[in-house]
Amino acid sequence: MSDNGIILEGRGLWMTYPSGTSRITVLEGVDCPVRAGTSMSIRGESGCGKTTLLNLLAGLERADKGEVLWDGADIAKRDVTEIARLRARFIGMVFQSFYLIPEMNAPAIPFFFTDLEKIKRFPTSEARKYLDGLLAKRGVHSVSWLFITRQSIFTSSKKPILTLADFQGLKIRGLNALTDNALKVVGAAPSAMPGSEVYQGLQTGVLDAGLTDISAAYSRRYYEVQKYGTVLPYFTVYFHMYANPKWWQGLKPEYRAAIEAAAAKNERDVVEITEATAAAAAGQLREKGMQITILPPAEVAAWKAKMQQAVIDAFLKIAPEGGAKIIELMNKI
Repeated sequence: MSDNGIILEGRGLWMTYPSGTSRITVLEGVDCPVRAGTSMSIRGESGCGKTTLLNLLAGLERADKGEVLWDGADIAKRDVTEIARLRARFIGMVFQSFYLIPEMNAPAIPFFFTDLEKIKRFPTSEARKYLDGLLAKRGVHSVSWLFITRQSIFTSSKKPILTLADFQGLKIRGLNALTDNALKVVGAAPSAMPGSEVYQGLQTGVLDAGLTDISAAYSRRYYEVQKYGTVLPYFTVYFHMYANPKWWQGLKPEYRAAIEAAAAKNERDVVEITEATAAAAAGQLREKGMQITILPPAEVAAWKAKMQQAVIDAFLKIAPEGGAKIIELMNKI
């Protein structure tokens, strides 16, 4: 540990990715010091570089410029094998796709939890209390659930994706292994390509289509490499605010109450903000030349009838203990 207590640090980190004959700048001179005994969260819109920054700090990727220091030592001076050995002792990684609490994936089941009024009621629901209880069993205190999307966009370049038949043989970047079951059942070929590589995959034809949050399609500039976009309420995603239980219990009651009140207000306010951001993104994509189609309700119902059950079946397999319970509770909201 350095004299100032910094145990993990990124200094002046720059990261770019290829985009045709140019490059997209994802991180631009980012400094990120982390002191021992502290907690930090990194928040931002989809595509702003959160995952890239975490990958750099963990030594999973190399920055174009800048330094990453573990316990004061620059990891750039070590080879890949040595970094991997040190990482096993120095940094713990929890990847989204490992489903350590599989019940948490319930909102992302296609067409399952996209009703806006239910989303508004979720923070005070028994379903939220149940999931918070699962977190507590694993040593995590849940502070807040922040709704960030329910409006998805399927992008494509050759023709719009408007019916189930349009998925046949389509190479598409999905969401994760669980929800990709919906794409497989309609004949698509989902790819697990990292988000940072999707733009290039779409540009070069490695991918035929993309699936993402509608605001992410704009921030990631998919309009430069995709002509069509089909918008629909496909899945719901939340950001979470957690706290160390020991730290939380050590706070004065009035401090906990103030944090809980602020968190509850944010949970309410973020719904309107998220919906407004999604509505604006559709217009922004049109302004950039994309042909945007809002999928009609009848076609949404047809997609749900064909795609949802495969994901529910897979969900119940990875969540044999609480999967059915959380589905029941969320249906009651």
